[in-house]
Amino acid sequence: MMIKLHGIRMSNYYSLSKACFFEKGVEFEEVKDPPSQQDDYLAKSPMGKVPCIEVDGTFLSEAFAIADYLDHIQPEPPLLPRDPLARAKNIELIRHLELDVELVARRCLPEAFFGQTVSDEIKESTKKDLAKGMRAVGNLLECNPYAAGETFTLADLYVFYTFGLASGIVKKIFDEDLMAEVSELKGLVETLANRDSIREVEAAKAR
Repeated sequence: MMIKLHGIRMSNYYSLSKACFFEKGVEFEEVKDPPSQQDDYLAKSPMGKVPCIEVDGTFLSEAFAIADYLDHIQPEPPLLPRDPLARAKNIELIRHLELDVELVARRCLPEAFFGQTVSDEIKESTKKDLAKGMRAVGNLLECNPYAAGETFTLADLYVFYTFGLASGIVKKIFDEDLMAEVSELKGLVETLANRDSIREVEAAKAR
């Protein structure tokens, strides 16, 4: 069985999923497949987003679902803790990173990177909501030395790929350092940039 990873390399969620494959040592084939609202693509990814994977003709979308699937077919090394409470706390951090930082920052993505205009109202609400999101993430991050404690987990990949996008947007739109208020976060991101899985993903983007 060869799993096919569909998407495009510029997507941070595609990159996150690709890093999961490297972390798990699971072989896969990349299929360049841009997001689309066409019916044939929606049959693979219901919201037309990337990434999605294909397993024996069955498609699975959403980066977290892909990571969870990989954790079950290749248990070692685990992406999520085996202890139920530790696992739940890891997912809690991931959800705040995704919902309250990454997706909030995305409101300004069209102006930051695609030459479009975002209203002042959206910018104001984005800045306000990001402050709350960063406070929540700051309260949950351990950085000891990894995001959720002593062991590398899926939360670390979400940290790296959340701030890889969100920090760029905030710098472009507000000329501010999104990570400045959370102690040790920048050091964590720099450490993660040197992890083999992430280095391999990022190197492929440059080719």
